[in-house]
This record gives sequence, C-alpha cells and structure tokens, in this order.
Amino acid sequence: MAPHPRATPATTASTAPPTVPDPSTTGKHGVVAALVLIGGYTIAEVVGGLLAGSLALLAHAGHMLTDAVFLGLALVTMRLSGRSTAEHTYGYHRTEVIAALINALTLWGISVWVLIEAYGRLSATPEVDGRIFLIVGSIGLVVNIAAVWTVHGAAQKNAKLEGTFQHMITDLLGSVAVVVAAVLVWAFGWQVADPVTSMLIGVLILASTWRLLSRVVDVLLEGTPEHIDLYALCHKLEELEGVTVIHDVHCWTLAPGYVALTAHILVEPAYAANGGHERLLDRVRDIVYDEFDIQHLTVQVETTAGRCLELHHVDHLLATARAPI
Repeated sequence: MAPHPRATPATTASTAPPTVPDPSTTGKHGVVAALVLIGGYTIAEVVGGLLAGSLALLAHAGHMLTDAVFLGLALVTMRLSGRSTAEHTYGYHRTEVIAALINALTLWGISVWVLIEAYGRLSATPEVDGRIFLIVGSIGLVVNIAAVWTVHGAAQKNAKLEGTFQHMITDLLGSVAVVVAAVLVWAFGWQVADPVTSMLIGVLILASTWRLLSRVVDVLLEGTPEHIDLYALCHKLEELEGVTVIHDVHCWTLAPGYVALTAHILVEPAYAANGGHERLLDRVRDIVYDEFDIQHLTVQVETTAGRCLELHHVDHLLATARAPI
C-alpha cells in the first residue's frame, strides 16, 4: 500500500489518501454496458407488456426504468463528484444521494400504482397472452443476469456502485418472478398468476425502496456510517502516546464509499513541545485510513481546550479520558 501523504508541521492537518479511485473512470465501462442492456430492454418490456396484456411485465418494466435512471445518474456522478470548486468544496458527491432520493420516491409511486391495479385485476382478471408473456419475460431474465454480472464487476472496482448493484439484484428477483408467472399462464392457463406476481413485485419494490430511503435519509442527516465503530476509533486514538482526550468528533458519509472524519485531539503540552505532534499525526492517519477505511480526514491538534468553542463530544469519552499530566 502506498504511504499516505505527510503533513507539514502544523497544529491542523487535512489530508486524503492518494489511493482513492478516480470516480471519473473506475467501473465506467461496466456501467455503460449495463445501461445499454437495461435501457434497451425496458422499452421492449413495455411493448411486450402492452401486447400481452400483462401487468407483471409493465410493473417490472417500471422497476427496470428506475435502474436505467440510476445507472445514468451514476455515470453523471462519476464524472462530476470529484470536481470541487470554491462554491462546492467537496465537489458533487451528494448528487448520487439526491438521485437515490428521487429514485426512491419514483419507485414508491410505481409500486402503489401496481398494487392498486393488481388488486382490481384479482376480481376481473383480463386475458393474458402466455406465449408473449413467457418470451418477453425470459429475455428479460437473461438481460437482468447479464446486467447484474456487468455491474458486479464495476462495483468491485468502485464502492460508489454498491447501492446500484444491490438495487439491480432486487430487480433480478422480480424478473425470476415474472418468468414463473409466465410459465403458469402459458402452461396451465392460470391467468391470476399475472396480478398476483404484480403484487409481489410491488411489495418487493416497496421493501427495497424502504432500505434505500432509510440509507439516503441517514446520509442527509449526516449519521455515522454503520460500518464505523466510532467509540472503538476514539478509544484507539486516545491510547496513542501523548493524547489526553479526543473531542469534537464528527464522522459522516459524503457519498457511498466516501466517509469523512473530523476531530480535535488534545495532547500533553510536554509531548507537543518535544515535536511529537508530527509522529502523532502519522499514527492517526494510519489508524483512520488503514484500520477504519475512512477516506477524508481533518485533525486539529491542541494543547489546551480553553479556546475550543466547539461543544460536540462523543458522550462516553469525557468520562473515560485520561487526565492531563
């Protein structure tokens, strides 16, 4: 692993490791390929759903449409997220979060329409062309498998695509349900399988959307990422030589796969006087970057808390911190 950049001697250090992938190129070709597959087939599935009279195909097409939108926005995000300006100093990382919020609300609207329409068809089930239903649904399953495989390769290179990949897995499950329903209609004439499957797809959309929306809200509220044990991190930093207490700690997600941390570190005056703060910053970077997989770090080193106006503390730290020497 390449060493992290070393800050010049100062009481404040703000750095980011050089190993963060370039979002404008990492996984881009895989996303483009998946977008072509998903976008092209969405149109075919809408046409097939109208010809076959299948609500399940139309419901699945709506889900695939949101996949296509999400993939398109992922490409835009990969291009713009790293472009910081004086007006947007973090760049446009949050465009992906906004896109996810719009996507979730759109999916809710689609799923509610599907559930209402499917409920109406249970009592008066229209005739569905099983042959077209099965052909279109089977092609859709193949397309979904190919798209998931393509994005999976891209997601392994770019953590920002993980949310998109998980969303496409849900879409793949819906495609399997469509094929099963098509077989029941075509082979056994069970026309009711179409609205029942539509309702299952609607519920599946609601479930996946709820998880998506909860993650989006947590990011917008700047909650601590689930994979970061902030208490363990702070305790580990407090165990470093010369450290008295960690305070004014903030950890949040700028965008999927890009976590930021800021903190104030109160050090013993004698330790700072001997030039120990540079060694301390090196150890802090090693812990934060390598052990906790945080991508952006800002640390303020202090020898007294008398002029610190920030009053945000991780609650248990004040009780467990070592007393200054």
